[in-house]
Amino acid sequence: MANGRLHGEFFRNGPSHRDGADVSFQDIRKLFNFSTISVGRWVTPAEQQLAANLFFDALCDLVDILQINELVISLNGSLSLAFGTGGQKHVSAHYNSTKRQLALAKNAGGGALAHEWFHAFDHYIAAKVFPSSAIGSFASQAWLDDAQALDHPLNSQLCDCFKLLFLNDQSAPSNYLLRSIEADRALKMYYYAMPQEMAARAFEACVQDQPMKNAFLVQGTKMSTEARLGIYPHGTLRKQLNHALMLYFYQLGIALANKVT
Repeated sequence: MANGRLHGEFFRNGPSHRDGADVSFQDIRKLFNFSTISVGRWVTPAEQQLAANLFFDALCDLVDILQINELVISLNGSLSLAFGTGGQKHVSAHYNSTKRQLALAKNAGGGALAHEWFHAFDHYIAAKVFPSSAIGSFASQAWLDDAQALDHPLNSQLCDCFKLLFLNDQSAPSNYLLRSIEADRALKMYYYAMPQEMAARAFEACVQDQPMKNAFLVQGTKMSTEARLGIYPHGTLRKQLNHALMLYFYQLGIALANKVT
């Protein structure tokens, strides 16, 4: 439908990655080494072209923001993408941990890419950081469950991020965790206080706060209804989390570059 959000303007201020040319989902799969990319049968050729360009720019911007390489985006070739298919009713975006698939709805998924990508990363990295954690765990949940992390500087840095997320300086629940619990209590559900949801919201807030902007990648962590609920980090904690997350991915990027060379 021509009036869907996919046809709207998604602000971005990053460099040109395509030089004005169109790309395909096959181009995206090749560049980032995604396991598979699925496009729904109700996605028209024009919509598929729009989406491919948006995905390409957003993923390239994420590479630049985090200073990582393309293989990190596909989680070393283990992550699949789905567009206009594989989602859930009333859900604009979803990460399926069983399939290791990130899915965006055709007309409502714009702005959720960073959030869902961090779910995928959180899931992927759990077994590498916390080898004793249950199969299918998220690293954020494993940390909160006191799983033993492998001794490595990168793992220590990621654990520092989780500590900031969940605990204050007195090792009591952080204000961010308490606000998330209050939001769940008000809505009579358990969602916002889930460790993996808190971690993904902190990551998308961090990405949105960077000088490079891409509204298809992330939006809504400052002025949205959800933001007004208080379910994103804010104030000093937000700045601390932004610094810790950016430092982690910067160090990850350096470690992988050195490994390649």
